[in-house]
Amino acid sequence: MNEPLAERVRPKSLEDYISQGHLVGEKGILTNHIKQGILPSLIFWGPPGIGKTTLANIIASTSERPFFTLSAISSGVKDVRDIIEQAKKGKGLFTTKNPILFIDEIHRFSKSQQDSLLGAVEKGWVTLIGATTENPSFEVIPALLSRCQVYILNSFDKSDLILLLKKAIKKDSILSQKKIRLKETDALLQVSGGDARKLLNIFELIVGNKNSITLTDKLVLEKVQKNTIRYDKTGEQHYDIISAFIKSIRGSDPNGAIYWLARMIEGGEDLKFIARRLLIAASEDIGNANPTALILANNTFQAVSSIGYPEARIILSQCAIYLANSPKSNASYLAIKNAQDVVKKTGNLSIPLHLRNAPTKLMKDLDYGKNYKYAHDYLDNFIPQEFLPNEISKMKLYEPGKNAREEKFREELKKRWGNKYDY
Repeated sequence: MNEPLAERVRPKSLEDYISQGHLVGEKGILTNHIKQGILPSLIFWGPPGIGKTTLANIIASTSERPFFTLSAISSGVKDVRDIIEQAKKGKGLFTTKNPILFIDEIHRFSKSQQDSLLGAVEKGWVTLIGATTENPSFEVIPALLSRCQVYILNSFDKSDLILLLKKAIKKDSILSQKKIRLKETDALLQVSGGDARKLLNIFELIVGNKNSITLTDKLVLEKVQKNTIRYDKTGEQHYDIISAFIKSIRGSDPNGAIYWLARMIEGGEDLKFIARRLLIAASEDIGNANPTALILANNTFQAVSSIGYPEARIILSQCAIYLANSPKSNASYLAIKNAQDVVKKTGNLSIPLHLRNAPTKLMKDLDYGKNYKYAHDYLDNFIPQEFLPNEISKMKLYEPGKNAREEKFREELKKRWGNKYDY
């Protein structure tokens, strides 16, 4: 039997489905939809190998609907129209419920392909379920997105993945005949990166034809190194390589950045996926140490979106090298992280009266906006006043980075604010 382990143990019911309790738990929103027999068009957004396809299959079988499937990687507009015609003809023959059309990797559909779905979704010929690893706000056209509910599938945690392994060992027709001991699992979980399909594929590779095996970290690393998995833009090493790419840029190594960029280009990675990561790196890892980096990254995104392969590789290379060579600062990233942590801990602190808007007479009578000092009325467009809630007025959320540009920020803040910004 050549069917891989991941297929053999694929859950067939919601009871067997691991994780995503917010969607398919006892009080999950999808559970309620299925019980009520009402199923809107959906888009599942989450990392690879967390069960998006499996969940679509379970929904179809549980709700007793005809199920059609397409892969955005290999299907064109004609394929979409053919499936829609089949769905229209089949509707009413066996059930009054809308057929489900499942599209894997829907973010890879072009605008024209997505446009071809609109009529069928709008008229109820099909209920669309799309699966994507990319933010649908960027990759799904607004007209289609507005007709779908977007549900986020969370990454598996360690306990979910170990439970998955134990279920496979116990229930799989082949593994259940073997003597398998899970002595150490850290390396296996690490190399799988939270991808359940990858986890099961590697586990099956390691077990092989052995009738008895004890899983250790050493054994896993030896086996994985001997059987390196080729770059797969649809999942396997997708996130590992983009991680190596970003870390090379963060580490100011243009050689590393270009090498991992080449790996992605040769693997046929989506241009906009790479360009978006460059945009994030320009802000998260460089920030105000060199604000031009964000401008260049944004121009890169616009350029490669217009040009495409093969010339776009040169633009990506230029941007990656520039970002790798730029001075680094994560001060902006840390500042918003610190501020969010404070908000979560302190809740909705009262807004000082002098900062409040006062569009009505009543609000003015209640002193909204009173004593606010308009900065432009003062020398150098600055006058000291408090802009934080009273309870956290002495808190410092922003720490300038240690680079030439932000050192100037530091000097200006001390000059203006004195001890308030005395770092």
